[in-house]
Amino acid sequence: MLSWRPTLRRKLLAVMLLTTLVAVVVALGAMIGYDLRAYHQGWVDDVTAQAELVGSASTAALSFDDERVATENLALLRLQPKVRAAALYTAQGQLFASYGADNAPPRVPDRPEADGERVDGGELLVFKPVRENGRRVGTVFVRARYELHDRLLNYAGIAVVVALVAMLVALVLSSWLQRLVTGPVLEIASVAQDVVRQRNYSRRARQLSDDETGALAQAFNEMLAEIEMRTRALEDSNRDKAREVEERRQAQQEVMRLNQELEQRVQERTAQLEASNQELAAASEAAQRANRAKSEFLSSMSHELRTPLNAIIGFGQLLSADTGAPPQRLKLFTEHIVGAGRHLLTLINEILNLAQIEAGRVSLSLEPVLAGEVLVECRTMVEPLASRRGITLDFPAGASEAVMADRTRLKQVLLNLLSNAVKYNRDDGLVAVSCRRTEAMLRITVRDTGAGLRPEQLSQLFQPFNRLGQEGGPQEGTGIGLVVTRRLVELMGGNIGVDSVPGQGSEFWVELPLAAPQAVPDAPALAATGPVSVGAQVATVLCVEDNPTNLQLVEAILSSRPGLRLLTARDGESGVALARAHKPQAILMDNHMPGMSGHEAQALLHADPATAHIPVIALTADAMPDAVEQGLARGYFRYLTKPVDPADLLAALDDALAHARSQQPA
Repeated sequence: MLSWRPTLRRKLLAVMLLTTLVAVVVALGAMIGYDLRAYHQGWVDDVTAQAELVGSASTAALSFDDERVATENLALLRLQPKVRAAALYTAQGQLFASYGADNAPPRVPDRPEADGERVDGGELLVFKPVRENGRRVGTVFVRARYELHDRLLNYAGIAVVVALVAMLVALVLSSWLQRLVTGPVLEIASVAQDVVRQRNYSRRARQLSDDETGALAQAFNEMLAEIEMRTRALEDSNRDKAREVEERRQAQQEVMRLNQELEQRVQERTAQLEASNQELAAASEAAQRANRAKSEFLSSMSHELRTPLNAIIGFGQLLSADTGAPPQRLKLFTEHIVGAGRHLLTLINEILNLAQIEAGRVSLSLEPVLAGEVLVECRTMVEPLASRRGITLDFPAGASEAVMADRTRLKQVLLNLLSNAVKYNRDDGLVAVSCRRTEAMLRITVRDTGAGLRPEQLSQLFQPFNRLGQEGGPQEGTGIGLVVTRRLVELMGGNIGVDSVPGQGSEFWVELPLAAPQAVPDAPALAATGPVSVGAQVATVLCVEDNPTNLQLVEAILSSRPGLRLLTARDGESGVALARAHKPQAILMDNHMPGMSGHEAQALLHADPATAHIPVIALTADAMPDAVEQGLARGYFRYLTKPVDPADLLAALDDALAHARSQQPA
């Protein structure tokens, strides 16, 4: 099988043929290019002139909206066989008249393109403006055959024939000339190949002529003699250097190994140092944040707790000093004290709620809850506050959706949002509540018409001690209500967000998972209780309380209820002894007392058959949810937390007395 090798002879042949081909191609290309350019320009000028002629003749038709005249002007293009279609457009770009060659449907665009000409396949497209007195009244379009491609094919055939003839002539001439030039060179190449293959530097090339090729052969032979001499010397030197190079290579490898070990150790130490620095920086930043949070908390609590305490102590001192004040003034002082006390209780509850959530000690009972029922309860509690400021409440009617939530916590969340909507609203404003399904969630939205919040306030809204962005405003509070609300919503598997426009109001929304309506249990009914009529029999109530002030408060509350006899004890031991001796119908028990605690006293009474039937009501300041659950689990009849509401205490006492009567034998 023959293979083509790029020998010198073939290279010379290729050079001559390529030179000839390039010359022929350049000459023919220049001629053809010039002719085609002239042909193209003439063709374009001809079609453009036809377009301008039609446009000039149709100026009046376009100006006077004469479609018939425009169509007749376009029909004159049938005298130009190269024109295949034409059209006239109004100044607004609407098709006015068209023409198609050979009565065929005209292929014209619906709207004119930019002025000028372009080639589309084998056709030339021309768009020219139609003007009258310098004002453009329309556009003329002409589509004509473009025969430049056929002419180019003809030129290409002629060029191929001319190139083949020129290449054949060049091949004959180059074959005769190359033998005169390449013969001596090939002789030297043959000797060089043998020397390379056999490494026999004693070979010499023949000198076939006295010209430059002969001088080349002589120089080549002298070079071979010099190479032969130096090769022998180099071989002797290489043997010595090879041994030295091997020794240095081994030493270099050992140095590189030691450097790699050292670099690895440095990287490990550097990484350890960087990790230590990062941990130290993170710990330092965490400590600084903790200190700042502690300082902000103490500063906020100092102000918020002192404010209601100032009212309580101040009006209390006025009550104790102003003995001759009219009843209306004393009632006003009392109302201020009660209001400040309730506000103080709210602050304490918010702090305790946040502390419990942060400690992860909040237990939720997730169950299907009807959103409409909870909203009705919340509306009842918010209406008095809204009515005092003339604020209208708009709640949805017949909301039947059920959500998976803790009923008590859901009520706490909605009450906080509704209270804020009223608190930060304007007088005679509006609070609108709506419910909407979003896939598997129910969105409850509370919208107010207050002052709204700026974007920088929204970014800090759910941070502790931020009172809805009302820095230095008149509203009271710890600023942690929304923090507790957001975390309660998240614990119930929901989301909370806010949208606000300054000057127009805010819109808070809560999303909670939907539940099946048929799985919703009946809402707990409120027990209707009233004063217990004991007839002629006097009911005995034992109050075990170590604080004299709290004891006097209980005495004052029970004094409004006739038919009750109150026994008091200052510690657990005395309370147990009085209960065993007098067998009261109900017992009010404090938990934290010196000596025996309330829990211990209640356990002794519960274990004694003589007193086990007596209902014991816890009356304590330990208001944590886990303490309430534990107290009820230990057997308390009711669990009331201080500060106690008189109505709640009397209602619980009525239930206890009714329970005690039901336990008596008939």
